[in-house]
Amino acid sequence: MSTENTIEHKIDQADIDGKQEYTITVYAENRIGLLNRIAIIFSKRKINIESLNSSASEIDGIHRFNIVITESYEVVRKLARQIEKQIEVLKVYFNTNEEIIWQELALYKVSTDEIAEKVTVERLLRQYGASAVVIRKDYTVFAVTGHREETDALVKALEPYELIEFVRSARVAIIKDSAGFHEKLKEFEAFEPGEELVENEFLDKGEKIFTM
Repeated sequence: MSTENTIEHKIDQADIDGKQEYTITVYAENRIGLLNRIAIIFSKRKINIESLNSSASEIDGIHRFNIVITESYEVVRKLARQIEKQIEVLKVYFNTNEEIIWQELALYKVSTDEIAEKVTVERLLRQYGASAVVIRKDYTVFAVTGHREETDALVKALEPYELIEFVRSARVAIIKDSAGFHEKLKEFEAFEPGEELVENEFLDKGEKIFTM
């Protein structure tokens, strides 16, 4: 598949002038070794992957990778072209944070005694929209979804109150200005239709044809 005109991104002046956070979205067949080869593309260029998520997509059999890096527009454009050269990769998009809707999930383990005894902790959790996932005598686990700045802020706020554990998921993102990859797939099929099935007239005559 040609990579010409398949990598989509709306260019603005901020992209060209310097580094900023980009989310690279890759649609691909979920084959063994693909993720490793994509990671090598970044490691060879000494580019740090800040977040990496893999999941099923809206199309059966096609997976979607969300990769977050901080780089210049030109570097990201070249990376996207390299990723598209992988046989299993069907489409690559890259977007700034303004061009996507994104969220991350964070889990916080807090001492249950601290929550029960200190009204401040309960108020903080309500303020950040935290919901209880597990409640035990010794600890309670809360979940928060939002942007990284929001989940980091709650970590700072809970540090004085026996924050036992904290973990955050990779980014999941949807492109604002997109009709969905299934529409692009239709374009591919129209441009490069698959070969038509040709019936073999000798298929049911094996013994007659091949017996000497």
